[in-house]
Amino acid sequence: MQNKNISHWIKKCVIRSVSIIILMKIIVWPSISEAYPIFAQQAYEDPREATGRIVCANCHLAKKPVDIEVPQSILPDTVFEAVVKIPYDTQIKQVLANGKKGALNVGAVLILPKGFELAPSDRIPPEMKEKIGNLYFQPYSSDKKNIIVIGPVPGKKYSEIVFPILSPDPAVNKEANFLKYPIYLGANRGRGQIYPDGSKSNNTVYNASTTGKVSKILRKEKGGYEITIESLDGRQVVDIVPSGPELIISENELIKVDQPLTNNPNVGGFGQGDAEIVLQDQLRVQGLLVFFASVILAQIFLVLKKKQFEKVQLAEMNF
Repeated sequence: MQNKNISHWIKKCVIRSVSIIILMKIIVWPSISEAYPIFAQQAYEDPREATGRIVCANCHLAKKPVDIEVPQSILPDTVFEAVVKIPYDTQIKQVLANGKKGALNVGAVLILPKGFELAPSDRIPPEMKEKIGNLYFQPYSSDKKNIIVIGPVPGKKYSEIVFPILSPDPAVNKEANFLKYPIYLGANRGRGQIYPDGSKSNNTVYNASTTGKVSKILRKEKGGYEITIESLDGRQVVDIVPSGPELIISENELIKVDQPLTNNPNVGGFGQGDAEIVLQDQLRVQGLLVFFASVILAQIFLVLKKKQFEKVQLAEMNF
């Protein structure tokens, strides 16, 4: 009986240990295809720097266009959509983490004014849900619900992403006011060229670390190259190129420091955009409508009075 309990205890410990290892692997070593926006969330407390630059640009070096569309104004406690467009040629392929070619993913971060947040699912209209599809949005952090991130998702299917946004009510949220607010967008397509720790991915150009002669190029079994350069002082310097980029140099070629050893495999990029939205007071709208109605009525009465005056003048002329 005691042996049975010991066996059960050992089995339980092994299962728990395996679960912890798997969980740690997911947290500490996320796959490259899932790198964004997780890297930004882990490395930066705020995704927008004081200069206005969104931190995704630190890893995604190429510049690409993006576009955002929002209503000109919105009423309090109202669900509206922010449409983000991430255009690119869907026929192109990118270098994956294993060196093979594959389709591009897209991701985005939407920085809303304080008080604005992701709309609850029970508040989203059915027609908007159809546009959203199976997308999963999440806040940037627990204390920054006004910053929404998404991705990576397949670019071919989601080159246009609809964010469901809930506007604040100043009557409930004292931090919100009836003002014009800016909205900032950062969106990328494809993998990054640099990791947050400064190391290169296999989706960028690799350069020579010294000036000299390429004495040997060794292709590794798992992909990639070891390039041996004989420097001017006779030292043997080995540059490692991972699987993915293609070599543009050959053996016995003279090269200079920082000269490209490979092509640039990157076909994606990052872009920023912004828009403005007015949180409109319903009483202001009603007051504006009343003002317009009063102006129209004043014009009508003015015309009627003018017609009446003309009739009086005509009658006096007949006498």
